[in-house]
Amino acid sequence: MNYTAESIAVLKGLEPVRHRPGMYTRTDCPLHIVQEAIDNAADEALGGYCRQITVILHCDGSVTVRDDGRGIPVEIHPTEGVPTVEVVFMQLHAGGKFNKNDGDSAYRFSGGLHGVGVSVTNALSKRLEVEVTRGGGVYRIVFADGAVAEPLVRVGDAAKRAHGTQVRIWPDAQFFDSLEISLTELERLLRSKAVLLPGLEISLSIEDGETKRWRYEKGMAQYLAGQIVDDLAAPIFTAENHAAEGDENFPAGSGAAWALAWCAEGAPVRESYVNLIPTPAGGTHETGLRQAALDAVKGFAEHHALLPKGIKLVADDVAARLSFVLSARMLDPSFQGQTKERLNSRDAVALVARMLRDPLELWLNEHPDEAKKIVDLAIRAAQARTRAGQKVEKRKQSGVAILPGKLSDCQSEDITRNEIFLVEGDSAGGSAKSGRDKELQAILPLRGKVLNTWEVDPGSLFANREVHDIAVALGIDPHTADAPDTTLDGLRYGKVVIMTDADVDGSHIRVLLCTLFYRHFPRLVAGGHLYFAQPPLYRIDVPAQGKKRPLRKLYALDNAERDTLIERLGREGVRPETLVVSRFKGLGEMNPEQLWETTMSPDTRRLMRVRLPLAAEALPVMNMLMARNESAGRRAWMEENGALVEAES
Repeated sequence: MNYTAESIAVLKGLEPVRHRPGMYTRTDCPLHIVQEAIDNAADEALGGYCRQITVILHCDGSVTVRDDGRGIPVEIHPTEGVPTVEVVFMQLHAGGKFNKNDGDSAYRFSGGLHGVGVSVTNALSKRLEVEVTRGGGVYRIVFADGAVAEPLVRVGDAAKRAHGTQVRIWPDAQFFDSLEISLTELERLLRSKAVLLPGLEISLSIEDGETKRWRYEKGMAQYLAGQIVDDLAAPIFTAENHAAEGDENFPAGSGAAWALAWCAEGAPVRESYVNLIPTPAGGTHETGLRQAALDAVKGFAEHHALLPKGIKLVADDVAARLSFVLSARMLDPSFQGQTKERLNSRDAVALVARMLRDPLELWLNEHPDEAKKIVDLAIRAAQARTRAGQKVEKRKQSGVAILPGKLSDCQSEDITRNEIFLVEGDSAGGSAKSGRDKELQAILPLRGKVLNTWEVDPGSLFANREVHDIAVALGIDPHTADAPDTTLDGLRYGKVVIMTDADVDGSHIRVLLCTLFYRHFPRLVAGGHLYFAQPPLYRIDVPAQGKKRPLRKLYALDNAERDTLIERLGREGVRPETLVVSRFKGLGEMNPEQLWETTMSPDTRRLMRVRLPLAAEALPVMNMLMARNESAGRRAWMEENGALVEAES
């Protein structure tokens, strides 16, 4: 097959979305593409321009989203030369949400990041109709299969002060597993917008069916009170706190609003949002809330001498009986994926913790009787945790294996939360020891490259010191794939994390460790306990941008992510020549704080879980790569696939 210039395909417009829809949205059902239109309407309400949002599920499978916001502009776009509403629905990375420097912008704290929201909705719809009421007129444009089917025309007149946008969406079946939208999920989404925007009325109508409406004049406190069925240990604490103009650490207006409640019984209610976007998987803003709650409750308990001897509170103790609704507001939040189910922004931990801690401390001291009940709940949780740890310790004392001397073990005995990092080299091991969470994280430094154990008999494994130390530290013996479930009963850590340099030698060590676990500890891999750490290759120092944006340090895993970050910073107005890009030669070059922030902190790191492949597929490949007598096969494979290696820029 000839490899020429004609072999390179260039996807334009909305073609990338239609070609790879899974990169932009969930493909199990069309809920997320409908949510993009709902989020746009909610952003209008956030800016104070919208008081009512209506969603209609039609009998033909289409969905209408209508709001009384300002209406999408219909004027000719100054650079694209077509109506602005057409640009919004036809161009990726286009929208008002990039204009966040204007303090009065409705999208200053919007959930949209990439400008691919409603353009993705259009790309994955077989038909999409938009009606805009604005400036005394009603305008209509129709799209089909990601292209303009009917150009924008004025279809009528409207009152001068009338305004709003209506979008009707017909999802395209070829891009989704099912066209059925979960009514429960849609209702939860719409209700959350009403909860977070007091006074906003939202309705959901089913054509030829019922209509539901939500409106919460008292916002989160009213909603949380309706969700809790058990007796409260203290009244619901609701407040909000945002950074003032000139704040040295956070942009003006960023902050959080919350409603907190502690109950002695029942399952806690926990919901969090960022810029009105639901985050069902939690994230760094929830970590900030838990940290603030710990600091405030622990401070109150210590000040009033309420803690029994030997009891040390941790965040899980304080949060064990805590219900909350949290709404964070921040510039340029970083989510996990386009569906935004988890917040990854490192700044959110400090932002929410700082905004919440002082108001909560003040509230606790103003309500001492209720605060003592909250402390009592936390103490009981801590005592239960301590008893569980003592039971595990007694079981472990019956073992005869002596833990390796170079192992820096963790303090916790909660196997589900404990982690061990297998670290390349003593230098990186030293930084990891200093930067780790001693409560939950253990460090085992490895000297040099681990033995290739592909053809090593299980009875001879422990002759190698490194393999012996790994097995003893983990608390399990070598076994086969058909070993019984009890094989992992002695496992001492819920996560086994391989942490090596982001270079060729690091990759080789990672392959050797994977060979060891796949060959001799397959149940560990099958149980989902094995992970790769993903340390960054680059650090980008971004200079301060006035008082609103302090000095920032960003990290990139590879060249592609580095280039993407630099491009994004350019769109924010940061000149490339002002950036300082540093490359890490290895983990040992990182100080403990950097290693914790980028690679080890559960709130900001990126781990890759290792899955157990099918034996029929994996065994021939592993044998070709790792067996001693397969050098000719490896050479032929490298000659055949060498062209796939990308040169490093």
